[in-house]
Amino acid sequence: MAHEAISVFDMFKIGVGPSSSHTLGPWRAALKCLEIIQSKHSLSVVKKIDVVLYGSLAKTGKGHGTDTAIILGLCGEDPVTINVDEIDEKINQINSTQKLLLNGIVEIDFNPFEQIEFLYNEALPFHPNGMSFLIELNHSEKLSETFYSIGGGFIIQEGEIGNEKSNTVLPFPINTSEDLLHWCMKTGLAIHEVVLENENAWRPEIETKEKLMNIWNTMKQCMYRGCHVKGELPGGLQVRRRAYELNKKLVDQNIYTDYDSWLTVMQNGGTNFNYILDWVSCFALAVNEENASFGRVVTAPTNGAAGVIPAVLQYYIAFCNGNSEEKIIQFLLTASEIGSIFKKGSTISAAMGGCQAEIGVSSAMAAAALTESLGGSQKQVLMAAEIAMEHHLGLTCDPIGGLVQIPCIERNTMGAIKAITASQLALQSTPDFAIVTLDKVIKTMWETALDMNSKYKETSDGGLAIHIPISLSEC
Repeated sequence: MAHEAISVFDMFKIGVGPSSSHTLGPWRAALKCLEIIQSKHSLSVVKKIDVVLYGSLAKTGKGHGTDTAIILGLCGEDPVTINVDEIDEKINQINSTQKLLLNGIVEIDFNPFEQIEFLYNEALPFHPNGMSFLIELNHSEKLSETFYSIGGGFIIQEGEIGNEKSNTVLPFPINTSEDLLHWCMKTGLAIHEVVLENENAWRPEIETKEKLMNIWNTMKQCMYRGCHVKGELPGGLQVRRRAYELNKKLVDQNIYTDYDSWLTVMQNGGTNFNYILDWVSCFALAVNEENASFGRVVTAPTNGAAGVIPAVLQYYIAFCNGNSEEKIIQFLLTASEIGSIFKKGSTISAAMGGCQAEIGVSSAMAAAALTESLGGSQKQVLMAAEIAMEHHLGLTCDPIGGLVQIPCIERNTMGAIKAITASQLALQSTPDFAIVTLDKVIKTMWETALDMNSKYKETSDGGLAIHIPISLSEC
């Protein structure tokens, strides 16, 4: 099997909600399209750009903000740094003036309502999330660039084979959980230590640790903000934010001014089971309500599942003595490796595999990370990941109105709780007696994805999406 080198920062990407495959991926594709034009010609010779969205990107594109993401990408905006509070203003201005500044420099005519086409009944063969940029240059020369958003913010250009990272020689090449366990047994290293050694092939260790803390700080800020914003989510479903009210109830009359004092308040509230359970749900709700509102989130491994890992990590920090940089870094390194194994052996795209590919994978990642952080052996870590995924097998993706809201937001609370339960089961078990391995469950997940009807793969053509009286046009 060819080795695919995936970094922790491929699995954890800072971006804008609501979807990694339908928002962040198309955004990155638009940025890549600009790079290609500049490498071959010049942006100054571009006369017109039309965009065609296929399959799942078309069917749920409005609800997922795919058109918004592509417009911002063509403007050269960076999803990592853009001021999310200014997104609506930027889009409204382009809609009104029907002018767009390519890469923020070259003005062209652009009517989003006519030049972004949604082909609901057509899909490209490689992947359901296909898009084409049709570029007309001066003197009538034309270019066409096609991309696929394959989940988690990853994109592939038509005809592309491999990438620069995949050509990197890692000290411990890993495609499967068996490979990972092999290196751990051979070296005596913990899983997070093996992952860190591989990351050293790309950058200095201190840089990796700094970037990981930036990932956590972004998760933390998203979660804290989500707990302190009330109101209704955009999109037409009239979904009320719940994290605000739940947080208010849990902190009671206690006063705090920032994340650290908020953390102290929750820790001083005790260890009652219901109390902790409510906090875990609150953490997950907060992140995914932010995600649904075009807030800044971290793909973990996707935007739709962005709340699971922050919720479980916050649980570890608040209630399991995990509040140190070293422990947070260890947690994220372990989680990322489990996610990369799922990506290599199956998929992290709901358009390919349903929600098992998003919430299921994130739950497995969180379960593994928590297990190692709590002192579990390498085999117990892999067992926890297997348990978490085993009980998400077959989970469909049927977002109402094409929005990443119902059932997506609540599913993050379920994924987080399942991760904690899976971790506890693994820590109290002897993995040598386990019947199902992580590699076997990954293979099963992929076969399930292949067998799953396409209407349950992020198309809003089946399940809950067709039983709630709201149309895509209302979103």
